[in-house]
Amino acid sequence: MAKKEEKTNVMRTLEQKKIPYTPYTYPHQEGVAVDGATVARTLGLDPRPVFKTLVARGASGGIYVFVIPVEASLDLKKAARAVGEKSVEMVHVKEIQGLTGYIRGGCSPVGMKKRYPTVFDASVLTLSQVVVSAGRIGYQAACAPKDLMDLTGAAAAELV
Repeated sequence: MAKKEEKTNVMRTLEQKKIPYTPYTYPHQEGVAVDGATVARTLGLDPRPVFKTLVARGASGGIYVFVIPVEASLDLKKAARAVGEKSVEMVHVKEIQGLTGYIRGGCSPVGMKKRYPTVFDASVLTLSQVVVSAGRIGYQAACAPKDLMDLTGAAAAELV
C-alpha cells in the first residue's frame, strides 16, 4: 500500500488560497535542523531560489520576518532600514516557537501564529520560483514569489 503524502499546515494554506506549489521532502532526523544550502543540495536544487526565514526584533520591540537566500547572511542595518527601525537583532532561538509556532529549521513565512511585517530580499523578484520551508523540518514548498509575497503581505528590499 502506498504511503499517503503528508501535508503541512503551510501546504494546506497554499491549497486553500489556490496557490500552485511544488512540495519537496528530504530525509531528516526529527528535531535536527540542517542549513538551507545542505537542504538545496539534498533536493538536487540550485541554492539560489532556496530562501530561509529569519525572525528579528526591532529597537521598538516589534517583531519582523526576513526571508533571504540560504547562502546569504542578513545585513542587520539593511534589514532595520527596510522596516523603518533604528536597529534590529535576531530573536533568540528559544523564542522562535513561541512567536511563530515553528521550530528553528522549520520556520516558514506562511502561517505564523501572528502576521508580522515580512520582507523578502529583493533578489526574489528575479526568480520564477522561490523555495521556502513548508513549516516542518524535512518539508519545503516552491511557488511563484509574487504569490508568496501577496499571501504574506510581504515587501521586497535589499537585505543581504
